[in-house]
Amino acid sequence: MKKMIALLLAAMMVFALCACGGSSAPAATAAPAADAAPAAASALTMGTGGESGTYYAFGGVVAGYLNQNAGTNINVVSTGGSAANITGIVVDKTYDLATVQSDVMTYAYNGTNSFADGGAMSDFRVLGGLYAETVQIFTCNPDIKSVADLKGRSICVGDVGSGTYFNTVDILAAYGMTIDDVDAKYQSFADSADSIKDGKIDAAILTAGAPTTAIVDLATSKQVYLVSIDDEHMEKLLADCPWYASYTIPAGTYNGFDEDTETVTVKATLVCRADLDDDTAYNIVSNIYNNAAAISELHAKGAELSLDFATDGIAVPFAAGAAKFYAENGITVDTAA
Repeated sequence: MKKMIALLLAAMMVFALCACGGSSAPAATAAPAADAAPAAASALTMGTGGESGTYYAFGGVVAGYLNQNAGTNINVVSTGGSAANITGIVVDKTYDLATVQSDVMTYAYNGTNSFADGGAMSDFRVLGGLYAETVQIFTCNPDIKSVADLKGRSICVGDVGSGTYFNTVDILAAYGMTIDDVDAKYQSFADSADSIKDGKIDAAILTAGAPTTAIVDLATSKQVYLVSIDDEHMEKLLADCPWYASYTIPAGTYNGFDEDTETVTVKATLVCRADLDDDTAYNIVSNIYNNAAAISELHAKGAELSLDFATDGIAVPFAAGAAKFYAENGITVDTAA
């Protein structure tokens, strides 16, 4: 009996080994499904700006279009603006993509101007210029007719480290002033408009595509005035800061304001982390600039998308994948060595 039990146990072990692949016979391999779906795109995070600004609105439109038509998986987040976005890519590594001002990204890449103390933050690349960003000085006080009238007054100059802050510093300098000559308040676009509406501040400066939601909303309930940069100081500003271009905000851009306003622009630019893979960079850029008309139907700033605007006047290296797309369209751009 004991011998029979031992033989039975031995037989059971043999069958178990076979079932677990212990046999020397090759195991059958299942054929892959003919219609297996491709792997989902890796999630990317795009830093933009305040929720009442054009960065956030247009960034959301572009990301939504790409997600639906280019197989991307881009999540758009509201941020403090250009400097915060560059820090988020280079230092904190929380963003893969971001919208930034062309002047601020140049400062950061070279470690100059406002980035001189902290040093260069060059671990990012350009995908392309998107649209012109307009520096807008607005108030509900009719006595503020010139930048010079801002001296000693409470003014919102954007979030700390935002592109708007740096533009404010440059414009004040053209008038012989510094940030210490005004009572600077650091707020988002929406908060600055609310503060003007409530009489808490005298004026605000913001840099965004015009018309800007925060000013549009304010103009529905208050008389808004835009402040021009006069010819003499415009000439000085452009000479000292050649990254600006003069620009006229047409009369009627905002409700109740029927005068042209002379100001300056910089370029809203889409950037990415330096190690974003070439295929992803190419996919993003090609789908944006090949479909400008479709994007313009979703947001007015899409009408400014063009290959020339995307590449002209950019002083920071482009991503290799973006450069490949531009080369296919006869445009050569600089890439990092």
